Amino acid sequence: MALKGVILSEMRPTGRLHLGHQSVLNNWVRLQEEYKCYYGVADWHALTTGWEEAKEIHSNTIEMVADWLATGLDPEKCVIFRQSSVLEHAELHLLFSMVTPLSWLERVPTYKDQIQKLGELGKDINTYGFLGYPLLMAADILVYKANAVPVGEDQIPHIELTREVARRFNHLFKPVFPEPQAIVNKDVAVLPGVDGAKMSKSYHNYISIGAETEDIKKNVNMMVTDPGRIRKTDPGNPDVCVVHKFHRIYNSGILEGIETECRAGQIGCVACKKQLAGALEQNLGPIRERREQVLAKKGYIDEVLRAGEEKARETTRRTLAEVREAIFG
Repeated sequence: MALKGVILSEMRPTGRLHLGHQSVLNNWVRLQEEYKCYYGVADWHALTTGWEEAKEIHSNTIEMVADWLATGLDPEKCVIFRQSSVLEHAELHLLFSMVTPLSWLERVPTYKDQIQKLGELGKDINTYGFLGYPLLMAADILVYKANAVPVGEDQIPHIELTREVARRFNHLFKPVFPEPQAIVNKDVAVLPGVDGAKMSKSYHNYISIGAETEDIKKNVNMMVTDPGRIRKTDPGNPDVCVVHKFHRIYNSGILEGIETECRAGQIGCVACKKQLAGALEQNLGPIRERREQVLAKKGYIDEVLRAGEEKARETTRRTLAEVREAIFG
């Protein structure tokens, strides 16, 4: 089957991933069958908001890539690499910075928003690196001449900036870059944390991909249910229940029955949570097993990354040769 094009997508190495990332990874697994896919560990991007935690990046990378492989990414079908090991990313970012108006970076919606939010958490990210991270992201995409990027709707402004950067470079020098399109995955599941807030490692309210059986049970038992339901025979409202939001994704086959029994007071929250824990174990058990197998092969993940980086550099060196010729002649 002919491939549809080239895709670049990355994640910051923050350690083990949680269920909020699972639908993104499932999408990556599907895309590797249809596109030439480059999946990057965005360790330089991690420094833009967490430079003081740099010593954790290597171990976080191992944990994150283990989740990727356990979920189904295949190094024979896609290129898995570390951003910082492919230096052409940095060179292209530098060259783009010479011709990109400052105002383009200052208007990126996440810029001021993140400065405010992270500032409230005590982080000072008023740095050149943070201001320029959308341009580094553009370099990440364009160095592979990617024509498609899977993103959430909140990242669409980043892809539009990438398109503007490509268009400006092509106009100022000569046509080198495609203008990539955003692939918005409508099936990405937005899961709350066990407390009903956004699922986040910062809030300690998440369930890891490949979590242990007992951890699954413990976290499900902590999930917030209908606060208006006192006794198990009281009619419940699934629409305000965190457990029900998980049932929609992991127990869709019996969802209608669960809703009916809940509203009629025919199933208690304890029994409902037990059903969910069983469904999560069925989903995550095989991932946990594959994850353990991956980590049991000493040095395997480093080997995957090194092999991916060699493949990545084959592409990026060609691109930078074109870029230098376009600029300098």
